[in-house]
Amino acid sequence: MLQIDDMRTEDLEQVSRLEASCFSMPWSKKSFEEVMGKSDAVYVTAREEEKVVGYCGAYVILDEADINQVAVEPSCRNKGIGRKMMEVLLQKLKRAGANAVTLEVRRSNEAAIALYESLGFVTEGIRKNFYEKPAEDGLIMWKR
Repeated sequence: MLQIDDMRTEDLEQVSRLEASCFSMPWSKKSFEEVMGKSDAVYVTAREEEKVVGYCGAYVILDEADINQVAVEPSCRNKGIGRKMMEVLLQKLKRAGANAVTLEVRRSNEAAIALYESLGFVTEGIRKNFYEKPAEDGLIMWKR
């Protein structure tokens, strides 16, 4: 059964492995440890039993939030896990005082873009060559 909760210290080993499997320039376990110590960071994990199958998180800055991580285990995609995590994260961000939320996404990541649009995000800009390995534009999306 899928469970969405705040990210825990004991999740970090699995989170960093998942990060490395999903991104060409992954965050380290140490980066996640540093994030967890910040009062403005809101991170959640999706677990099936004790296996982390996804995570997402953001920073809250005054009344805005910047989602900087969203990942789902490749074998678990297209099962609604990303949507459930994002819904929980957006609720937590609203409770933390965020009235607007932004994120960047690779222009080619059609599945993620469709998910974000279905959650109310709108593309408001493009960051040329924002991503590396491979170089690609990033779409700037906002939910206001």
